[in-house]
Amino acid sequence: MTNDQRAVLQATGITKTFGSHAALKNVDIAFQAGEVHALLGENGAGKSTLIKILTGAYSLDQGTIRLDGEEVSFATPLQAQALGIGTVYQEVNLLPNMTVMDNLYIGRQPRRFGLVDRKRMEREARAVLSGYGLDIDVRADLSTFSVAVQQIVAIARAVALSGKVLILDEPTASLDAAEVEKLFDIVRRLKARGLAIVFITHFLDQVFALSDRVTVLRNGQLIGTRAISDINRTEVVKMMLGKDLALHHGEILAEESEVGETLVSLRDYGLKGRVEPINLDIHRGEVIGVAGLLGSGRTEMARLLFGIDTADSGRIAVDGRDATIRSPRDAVALGFGFCPEDRKLDGIFGDLSVRENIVMAMQARLGWFRALTRDEQMEIAGNYIEALDIRTASAELPVKLLSGGNQQKVILARWLATDPRFLILDEPTRGIDVGAHAEIVRVISRLREDGLALVVISSELDEVVSYSSRVVVMRDRAIAAELHGADINVARIVETIASHHAEAEQ
Repeated sequence: MTNDQRAVLQATGITKTFGSHAALKNVDIAFQAGEVHALLGENGAGKSTLIKILTGAYSLDQGTIRLDGEEVSFATPLQAQALGIGTVYQEVNLLPNMTVMDNLYIGRQPRRFGLVDRKRMEREARAVLSGYGLDIDVRADLSTFSVAVQQIVAIARAVALSGKVLILDEPTASLDAAEVEKLFDIVRRLKARGLAIVFITHFLDQVFALSDRVTVLRNGQLIGTRAISDINRTEVVKMMLGKDLALHHGEILAEESEVGETLVSLRDYGLKGRVEPINLDIHRGEVIGVAGLLGSGRTEMARLLFGIDTADSGRIAVDGRDATIRSPRDAVALGFGFCPEDRKLDGIFGDLSVRENIVMAMQARLGWFRALTRDEQMEIAGNYIEALDIRTASAELPVKLLSGGNQQKVILARWLATDPRFLILDEPTRGIDVGAHAEIVRVISRLREDGLALVVISSELDEVVSYSSRVVVMRDRAIAAELHGADINVARIVETIASHHAEAEQ
């Protein structure tokens, strides 16, 4: 890789640490002119850190970057852009309240007699966008057009400003199938013009439809770079998840335990552009494990179940009666609880005490006219600190001072204090130490035995296999398969994730 003579952009030995965390460890990668190079990896793999280093948003700790064979360094994204590296993000980084042509030419408007020549700018903007297959009113505000059109405008601007390397970060996440194909046509044209294109996505079908090579990162390390012609989907998934199917014939199958009556029933329940219609029954006393790559719709399904996002199709029934869940308040009233994936951003209230974090949901459910006394709060917090073995010097300690595993236990205690019937756990063991990890897994099994219904999303497939009554595998924002009994094993899950379209069900 480091001897790739055709590389436009080449990075060697890239290392980046944040405190004690090594985000990247000695990563080598090279992007060639006239290729689409997919960059893949799950959460925490290092993709974002690498891209931020290559575009000047982060400095590197060790390593070298070469552009056209010359060693370079970028102090800012503007410097990287000036040298030929442009980036287009999923959330279009343009100004929606300005016209299309202003967005294309902001900072470099054509001038005449010292004034902006708007007629020339309009004429040139039309000509530029016609090369991308767009015939639109460039005088209209960008916000009046679809996300797909905004993406194309962003690409046109990035190519005009850079022109050597184009980084596309999740460009298709909000597009429908026709819009994706239109974007792909544009990417192929840019490839033919000799640009090196970096394609970051979670959709494997798109990787194989568009890319020439693929690089996989995992836990900050380079797992490998392969030509698309030399690899299949299953091999890519194994590289991303770190699973070797040959080593997993002897998994312990999930116990065939008795489950109770149906608690939650979903029929064609979905949200356009986020989650395809879901049909699923969730019973008391069972754990439904949810597996799939990042971007497969796992978290989107959790958000829909808890009312953070509102379904626009289908229905949900609880205890056999139709229910309406338009907000988390509605979900909590039905006895639902939710531990989010990003505990620091969406879970804990860092400056509040362990006690305050634990009683928060219970107090909200009771209403502020029935305020818990300080003694009641201390008793509730003390009970859960003991029951979940939360390691804290005091219930009054700010929760931000606890380890990640203990913060996760505090969030779990918050919902258990509400005496829930249904818990949704999104990556409950991510980023925590081994001891806390094992304790969380034990708690999940204990809650199932106590009759709770649980949906648990996890990237740890061995973990999913160990506690799940059923496993739902998600792919392309839809349920690809529901696994039972002997099919609940790592090999089958990986094969289903990697399967193309309907192959998994055949």
